[in-house]
Amino acid sequence: MLDVRAYLDRIAYQGSTAPTLDNLRAIHYAHLLAVPFENLDIARGRKIVLDEEALIRKIVEHRRGGFCYELNGAFAALLRSLGFQVTLLSARVARDAGGEGPEFDHLCLRVDLAEPWLADVGFGESFAKPLQLQTDVEQADSVGIFRIAQLGDRLQLEKKATDGDWKRQYSFTLQSRRLDEFGSMCHYHQTSPESHFTQKKFVPARPTTDESL
Repeated sequence: MLDVRAYLDRIAYQGSTAPTLDNLRAIHYAHLLAVPFENLDIARGRKIVLDEEALIRKIVEHRRGGFCYELNGAFAALLRSLGFQVTLLSARVARDAGGEGPEFDHLCLRVDLAEPWLADVGFGESFAKPLQLQTDVEQADSVGIFRIAQLGDRLQLEKKATDGDWKRQYSFTLQSRRLDEFGSMCHYHQTSPESHFTQKKFVPARPTTDESL
């Protein structure tokens, strides 16, 4: 069973844990501040297995970070333990050269309160607080302006660039997924020379505190 108090101590969160929007925002941001996005285990050749207990142990006991499958996989377990309704979602990450990755390229989360929200503590430099799962609405936070666009049968997360254009981040559907369904792509990203996670190190980096959140 997940030790909720130990996890909350890991992210230095001491506020209310009732499953409300304000608390979701605060816990989401606390996680981003405390748990870095990094791929050091991949660089060291240490196998990452998508086992929920192992992911939590790495983050909480060993005080490490990780990449999307680890960070959002563990975060989903924490939120569920606090009474939030959480769904794992599969996303395809936009490529600089055009197109996007395959299904299960990225793991993000849907959190249902009075309305649905997109949560993601595992995409590096992305939104700091959850976004409304509502299309064509500009949503601003401390790291930029975002929107979710309808793209055929998929939803596409976009971030506004300094020139005013919208840059694609990833597309996703609302189909519920299991953690083990991401196993093949998790293996690919830690072993394939084509994966950007094997091509360079992502050193631990976290956002700075923003008291406005």
